[in-house]
Amino acid sequence: MSEIKNITARAIPLVGDDIDTDRIIPARFLRCVTFEGLGKEAFKDDRLEAKGAHPFDAPQYQGASILVVNGNFGCGSSREHAPQSLAKWGIKAIIGESFGEIFSGNCTAIGLLCVTVEASIVSKIQEALKESGDLLVTIDLENLEVSWGQETAPIFLNQGSRQMLMTGTWDSCGQLLKNQAEIKKTASTIPYMAWS
Repeated sequence: MSEIKNITARAIPLVGDDIDTDRIIPARFLRCVTFEGLGKEAFKDDRLEAKGAHPFDAPQYQGASILVVNGNFGCGSSREHAPQSLAKWGIKAIIGESFGEIFSGNCTAIGLLCVTVEASIVSKIQEALKESGDLLVTIDLENLEVSWGQETAPIFLNQGSRQMLMTGTWDSCGQLLKNQAEIKKTASTIPYMAWS
């Protein structure tokens, strides 16, 4: 199980409100059996329409693993493919004004950190990133703050998600593997679990 307490990385500014899950990963890519390969399809239609001018195609943001977004990011349908495509692209954290509730929950379930900040802070970070693609952004869950350059601001994250990320309990498969002995012990006491 992987604990997530601090993330420091380069970041991508993605400006715009109400970017829904269909824009993050268009519906035609939902037929996959696994999530492998979804990363290259993230924002596919937006990127085609922008003809190379989308932030995900900009050379200065290649390899960045924090996404900085505006309001209501991840709204729309509840498809878990949206956070999966971002994670497969290489995104490890998202800073935004607000998130679609199901999208945010789906992110936490795969260890993709979503924190909110005031709208003015999002704008400041996005502007700083437009000036320098090499700027490092740090998200500190222990102190609930984000820092970039010489600036620092408070971040917000519900206590349940924060605890799950910091303790590694967001990883349900990891919890099962870690507690195999206890699971077998409990299963041995359940009559219908005694298979021959």
